[in-house]
Amino acid sequence: MPRVVVAAPSSNAGKTSITTGLIAALTARGLAVSPHKVGPDYIDPGYHGLAAGRPGRNLDPWLVGDDRITPLFLHGSRGADVAVVEGVMGLFDGAAHASVEPGYGSTAQLATHLQAPVVLVVDAASQARSVAALVHGFATFDPSVRIGGVVLNRVGTHRHEAILREALGAAGVPVLGAVRRIEDLRTPSRHLGLVPAAERSAEALRTVRALGAVVEASVDLDAVLRLARTAPDLTGDPWDPAAEVTPVAGRPVIAVAGGPAFTFGYAETAELLGAAGAEVVTVDPLRDSALPAGTTALVVGGGFPEVHAGALSANVGLRTAIADLAARGGPIAAECAGLLYLSQELDGEPMCGVLPTTTAMHPRLTLGYRSAVALTDSALAAAGTRVRGHEFHRTTASPAAGATPAWQWNADGPEGFVTGNVHASYLHLNWAGSPMMASRLVSAAARARPEVLSAHR
Repeated sequence: MPRVVVAAPSSNAGKTSITTGLIAALTARGLAVSPHKVGPDYIDPGYHGLAAGRPGRNLDPWLVGDDRITPLFLHGSRGADVAVVEGVMGLFDGAAHASVEPGYGSTAQLATHLQAPVVLVVDAASQARSVAALVHGFATFDPSVRIGGVVLNRVGTHRHEAILREALGAAGVPVLGAVRRIEDLRTPSRHLGLVPAAERSAEALRTVRALGAVVEASVDLDAVLRLARTAPDLTGDPWDPAAEVTPVAGRPVIAVAGGPAFTFGYAETAELLGAAGAEVVTVDPLRDSALPAGTTALVVGGGFPEVHAGALSANVGLRTAIADLAARGGPIAAECAGLLYLSQELDGEPMCGVLPTTTAMHPRLTLGYRSAVALTDSALAAAGTRVRGHEFHRTTASPAAGATPAWQWNADGPEGFVTGNVHASYLHLNWAGSPMMASRLVSAAARARPEVLSAHR
């Protein structure tokens, strides 16, 4: 699989814009592009997927284990002509966790693991000849990481570009492109980063197409493709969700929350649920007044319910159906945004009322990797199960845990709620790293009674 990793010396250099534009430009050429993102982030893959017309997938060794990185990459790249992998933070920046070595989970580690050349995106807005020292340092810092070329971003004038190219000529790293400052193409942000592509719909598609046009005009795509083809063959087989789970009979229907309020999720979740025997359907809590026919279980992942709290609250029909599903023993798996939606209220707006907690926005960002242990048997995990996940939110739950908590990951005490067949927590998980969760949920769904929804059809 021809492949490149798009990295940068630091965050905010324009990696996502350049990566999205590169994917869009290559796709416009008629190539099937497989988009990937290093790390746990949900938002960037949404733009990648919009540009490629296929799911953007994450590659995060903390969440799924080192041994699954190449198989998951090969799985996501099935049928593609080229793969483009966007990095995270600065090239050599990794997980800040005491249990791993410095640089773990970094873009550099993933590039080395995938034996992929790196395209370094450099923000040139405030520098000239110094760019050569910067690039030279990154190219020589770790011999196992191959910097195959540079894309200069936020270049000012033709003269500025000429100075940058002349300086980099002595650094031995080719310049693959120079992108000018274009303020109109900035993707809007808010409290957790970029606004998800699913929330911007037509506007996001226009932005992606415009980025593609800019990259097409500013970057040597043929040179990028030649660089991608220098990556050696990868050994091993693609990840197979069917090999990770034991299928359950009965084909239970499991609804997965989607739409603009619930945009955070990994593609592997639905694939594992399907492989475990479920019929996976989508429900949009902003628009659907009832759960899909026959639903016996529900998955509510992450997103931005706080932005849509009023509209979510106004959809009384679906809130009531979900509360009834929980009361009748229907399995529900909720994380972060899902916890907010199942709470009594969010910022004063009534929610589903399933959990004995109240949630609200908070000025402090909670962010980081977590190593957690399950405290209570649930539809997702047996007590004592150890998992790796991450937190990413600016909200709080009061109380933070119920009488039978979901997890514990530090000395601050338990977190989350297990009540009946409901499991809710702030912890984000990639089920590819814990596939038994899909098996347990589908098994619980198969045991649930379809008539749980009869009052709402």
